[in-house]
Amino acid sequence: MSAPTLSADVLPVHVIAGPSVFAMLDGLDVAVVPSPVPAGVVLSAAPTMAKALAAASGCECLVVMVDTLTREDLLCALRAGVSAVLPAPTTTPAQLASALTAARAGDSRVPNELLVRALGGAASPGCRPAPPPRLTNRQVAVLRLMADGLGNAGIAGSLSCSEHTVKNVIYELMSRLNARNRAHAVATAVRHGFI
Repeated sequence: MSAPTLSADVLPVHVIAGPSVFAMLDGLDVAVVPSPVPAGVVLSAAPTMAKALAAASGCECLVVMVDTLTREDLLCALRAGVSAVLPAPTTTPAQLASALTAARAGDSRVPNELLVRALGGAASPGCRPAPPPRLTNRQVAVLRLMADGLGNAGIAGSLSCSEHTVKNVIYELMSRLNARNRAHAVATAVRHGFI
């Protein structure tokens, strides 16, 4: 007996999960297939990342849905090449459909809050945020005048110096603040409390 022919609009999904996940797939443009297929996606749902990855060992185009997720779990999933990671308790059918479709297209989906956690948004012991850059009094004065909208000539007149000096101070400021332009420099200065 040959495998059923699927419409190009229907996404073939091999599911390794319990009944609640199958219920989420009802009404979506997916066809549950008994084994992984070349143009399809594998959905593995389990209580933990280790169980989800073990159940789908060797599968490509993998979407994982887990009950609990630690920073280490997420890093493990990313290293394993998982296309999408979804927290089971909060994932909606629409989010699941979006992740499956993105995985089929070769895109990765990881919710923002999970990425922040994986990248150290919740600081681990021993990690400190980078200290603000050190600025001279003249650099702070130039930043304040930039924030007031003055150009190089206006800043030079206010500080009784040459425009060439102002250009040098601004160049050094941009470097220290890692700013792309004047507006970015002023915004960064405000964030660090310089102005």
